[in-house]
Amino acid sequence: MAKAIHSMVRVLDEARSVDFYKRAFGLEVADRLDFETFTLVYMSNDKSPFEVELTVNKGRTEPYDLGDGYGHLAVLVEDLESEHARFTDEGLAPRKIVEFAPDGKLVGKFFFVADPDGYEIEVLQRGGRFK
Repeated sequence: MAKAIHSMVRVLDEARSVDFYKRAFGLEVADRLDFETFTLVYMSNDKSPFEVELTVNKGRTEPYDLGDGYGHLAVLVEDLESEHARFTDEGLAPRKIVEFAPDGKLVGKFFFVADPDGYEIEVLQRGGRFK
């Protein structure tokens, strides 16, 4: 059986991205591996062993083309409204809270926020199938 351990995103500015993931999700640098042409920064917190791997390609100056196939990362929170307010206070520009309820049955309540490189992150209220 496979175990999900991390998801990698390519970033232009290590400090800016580390700051975003720390302020937005409470992630801290768990490890940093520096190589000649790139650096890998692993970020996590005590809520889950899953990590976000930031890949910084040295010398890159142009934003990455995320294409039309990238989906999103998702995180759970206990109190969606207070997290939305906190994101707003932090200047992280969360989008509006949405309740997804096709056929009248609530599937999820969430908002999206983009990281500094444009990667979308869904912030979901804990409940239902999202435990």
